[in-house]
Amino acid sequence: MGERRPFPGRRVLLGVTGGVAAYKSIELARRLAQAGALVDTVLTPAACDFVTPLAFEAVTGRAPYLARWAPGDALRHIRLAREVEAVVVAPATADFLARAAAGRADDLLGAVLLATRVPALLCPAMNDRMFEHPATQANLERVRALGYQVLGPSIGPLAWGEGEGPGRMVEPEEIVAHLARVLERPSLAGRRVLVTAGPTREAIDPVRFVSNRSSGRMGYALAEVAWRRGAAVTLVSGPTALPPPVGVELVRVETAAAMAEAVAAHLPAADVLVMAAAPADFRPAAPAAAKLTKEDGLPPPLAWALTADILQSTRPLRRPDTRVVGFALETADDALARARAKLEAKGLDLVVLNRADEADSGFDTETNRVTVIDAAGRVDRWPLLPKAEVAERLWDRIEELLP
Repeated sequence: MGERRPFPGRRVLLGVTGGVAAYKSIELARRLAQAGALVDTVLTPAACDFVTPLAFEAVTGRAPYLARWAPGDALRHIRLAREVEAVVVAPATADFLARAAAGRADDLLGAVLLATRVPALLCPAMNDRMFEHPATQANLERVRALGYQVLGPSIGPLAWGEGEGPGRMVEPEEIVAHLARVLERPSLAGRRVLVTAGPTREAIDPVRFVSNRSSGRMGYALAEVAWRRGAAVTLVSGPTALPPPVGVELVRVETAAAMAEAVAAHLPAADVLVMAAAPADFRPAAPAAAKLTKEDGLPPPLAWALTADILQSTRPLRRPDTRVVGFALETADDALARARAKLEAKGLDLVVLNRADEADSGFDTETNRVTVIDAAGRVDRWPLLPKAEVAERLWDRIEELLP
């Protein structure tokens, strides 16, 4: 995974309580450490019945604390409370939630929670009947009122023989995403962002379509970074194999027409529109109503029609203060001139030029090499970067334009 913003050098306290989901916390600790965080772990005595301190030391490089008071270190809870920048308790059992709701400090983890003033995320995990009990629900309401953020639980398989239900601890990658949002500078807090991503599919017949090689990675990265920086994000996505970004409202579409409709529906509320999708420029004018088969011989030549120009169609729908960013994927020698022309013709604040004919850039790659042009004529050529880093830099530029 490698170091990634905002974790490098940040202090995170991971509390682990006594539930079977504690095995997931080893993976959570590993992900946080690999992202660059300094992870201090506190294990309750019951947690040690499910996982061992040695496992956490192996994945974090730091010896865990046991939630018992140790002679000679009576102020450990105060020191940890002051040093860490975020606390996450995963799993948070029904017993722990009851103790947190009551403000009990009868072990190290409870005392740290009382002493710290940093954000704290609690990730419940228990049997569905325990979760639904009025006492647990009352405790959840109480810990939220105390300022703790409750993450989950999700619905899924529980302990052996218990089937599925609410009570499953959320997955480590989701917890990492929420911790990143907690630790990140909330530079987009209060903003609404609309991002498009991925290709579209235009039907030839009920089973075939015209599309392109867009993976959606660039648009998804832009949506993830905006959400992490505090924005409310809507992502309009064509068909991709990517998992839904955590925290983002995902609107799935198939065709260019459907993408245009979804953008029009969400644009009036948007402070920023980032059109990173690669919708088809052409579509079969008359898709066949039934599957074309070999037995019928070669199909007739396709007649083509232009799809809607989604970016152009947004112009009358934009608020005067909405900032608009477009992408220009080119292969022509005059790519820079074509990108400038797109910026002017579509009324953009920024246009991001990338080429489909360069190695490791453009479609279906993990990296991108882009040139960013603004309405004042400023041209910034960035080196080949991971798409996640391109997204970070691009949001830095967009934030400069926001009122």
